[in-house]
Amino acid sequence: MSSQVLIDRRLVAGRETDGWAPARELPPRFAVDAHRPELAGGFPRDGLRVAAFSPLGNRELKSVPDCRCSPLAGSVVGMSLSYEFTAPRRIVLGSGRRKDLGTLVAPLGRRVFLLPGSRVLEQHGELQGAIDRLRQAHLEVIPLETVTHEPTVADVDRVVTAIRSHQPQGTDLLLALGGGSAIDLAKAAAAVVAHPEVEGISRFLEGTPEKIELTREVLPIVAVPTTAGTGSEATRNGVISSPEQRAKRSIRSERLLPRLVLVDPELTLSLPPKVTAATGLDAITQLIESYISRRATPLSRMLVLQGLPGTCDALRTACREGGHLPSREILAQAALLSGLALANSGLGLAHGVAAALGVHADVSHGLACAVMLPAALRYNLDCKTDDLATLSWLLLGPTAESPRQAAQRLIDTLEILLLELQIPRQLRELGVRHEQLPDLVRDSRGNSLNGNPRDVSEAELREVLESVW
Repeated sequence: MSSQVLIDRRLVAGRETDGWAPARELPPRFAVDAHRPELAGGFPRDGLRVAAFSPLGNRELKSVPDCRCSPLAGSVVGMSLSYEFTAPRRIVLGSGRRKDLGTLVAPLGRRVFLLPGSRVLEQHGELQGAIDRLRQAHLEVIPLETVTHEPTVADVDRVVTAIRSHQPQGTDLLLALGGGSAIDLAKAAAAVVAHPEVEGISRFLEGTPEKIELTREVLPIVAVPTTAGTGSEATRNGVISSPEQRAKRSIRSERLLPRLVLVDPELTLSLPPKVTAATGLDAITQLIESYISRRATPLSRMLVLQGLPGTCDALRTACREGGHLPSREILAQAALLSGLALANSGLGLAHGVAAALGVHADVSHGLACAVMLPAALRYNLDCKTDDLATLSWLLLGPTAESPRQAAQRLIDTLEILLLELQIPRQLRELGVRHEQLPDLVRDSRGNSLNGNPRDVSEAELREVLESVW
């Protein structure tokens, strides 16, 4: 199935000629082909006319002669064109590609510290399969303990002690096989191991008194994600919980970018529906928040425009039919692209509150993001109407409605999705007590909230939290 987009020749060629350009075939699952570089200057909302569009081949949309909500609404106008972009050195994505693990890792070193993050994968033989492939490539493998929860300071220090007991050398590397928690744990451990004079992770964490910087090269990190949500495989930071301080803090450095990322969607086939829903909604939240972030760049936005279409349908299907590989592939790519986008743009209100919810109410990160996303988008609606309308068009198809109506349709659709996936809609359903709201307001301040496109006062944040309590 292919998609056809008809565009006004005057916009494409940049000259005053009449008529329509011939229909251009777009491959299915390539939603941003119509975003030609020469269109990046920003045009009126009705400047790009769409005849038919099918983001992932899931549905055919009727012709809209003069779409008011074009994919160029909220383009790069007003954005800084001075920016940097960071990413892992090598990314490999594809179903079945884990068979190449040994071949891909071998050039990076000779001894692998393997950090697993899923007992389910152990039960399904995937952990042993990874060990076998590495050994077939003549690599020595040292399995470390399995940590399945969001990593704490104590977890990091324990893993560091285990690695140091083997006297790490320059030919060693650290491979994380698991979700975002395992990958974050690997990043933090690699940082501490590189500084023998430092006993633990605490001194590296943001917000810590007398924080020290990561100044040395770390063990090469290989990230093999087994969930489709956090995008940690593509970021330069790791989030670590400190129960004693009742806080989540990040260690952040470009040195922590994985040297190799191997994304095999088949590794997510065994995820149960609840985990699939929470991680998938985390990826969707990251894509949307990074797009509207005040630090968004043209490059980070293009990643969102590619990663977001089809995700809602794919998530519904994956939760209903766990073994549906095409849906798992869409979600795996969405998660990867969300990580690349957020690493270069920042996030917003939903993620800022999610961190505090994890600390004070032990709410999983993906679930917290899902509950907060509609409220965060309502808060930002007035200042990001065109951007949200653009995302609505990508997810739901073009209509003749106004940008504000399209933006509201996006929010309504996400709320319906939460209901369909049986995600709690209120904080009280997650065990949050009303008297905890002041603590959530205080501890939501951080890097994520700083990226929100609209300033958030303490009183406004309290009002948002009250609306979802």
